[in-house]
Amino acid sequence: MDLLNLIFRLGVLFAIYGFLWFFIELGLTFLRAGRQKTMGENYLIKSVKYLFLVNVTFLFCLDLNQNNVSFYNAMPSAIVLATYFIGKLQQQQQRLQLFGQLNAQIPQTNDFNLKTEIILIVASIGLFIGFLFFPQYASNNIANWFKSSILDIESTVIIGFIFKIIGFFFLLGMIMKMINAINYIISGKPVVDIKTNINSNSKKDEDKFDDFEEIN
Repeated sequence: MDLLNLIFRLGVLFAIYGFLWFFIELGLTFLRAGRQKTMGENYLIKSVKYLFLVNVTFLFCLDLNQNNVSFYNAMPSAIVLATYFIGKLQQQQQRLQLFGQLNAQIPQTNDFNLKTEIILIVASIGLFIGFLFFPQYASNNIANWFKSSILDIESTVIIGFIFKIIGFFFLLGMIMKMINAINYIISGKPVVDIKTNINSNSKKDEDKFDDFEEIN
């Protein structure tokens, strides 16, 4: 039950953090005056986004464990965080694959590089583990602002309730991923395979040329 509560609370945290970051990116878009982001700019922004999400998540762990975080009691949060990042990566891959399967033009945003994504995820989890050994560096003005803003939004009646609904669906999604992982270990295949569904829906177009047929 504690694990389910943790996943739910982190789901709410991730949702509200994404909500706050939306306005930050909106401001950066205005500053660019319509100029398209380069890949370097995109990953610089994403690196900062992930860094402070890891930072805020660790502060959240400190609160849950009454400022007594150990490798043991922080690992569930680290696993949920890693699963969240991997899920984001898979969404991007599936979006690209879907465009390819439908023979649609992929938006020229130039913002995806698999190797860089993996490095960013590994570095983010490494940062979380680093905070376990140097927790004093987790407390800073920006992270504390994010944390207090998230708690303030969560405590509001209407908006907070909406984000709690998102947290509930995040919990269901995490449970489904756990079931898929267990089933994959036992039977060698997940319960739900989105790639299989996409491929089955596009079998009638197999004779057409597709530059993005396979994305690893």
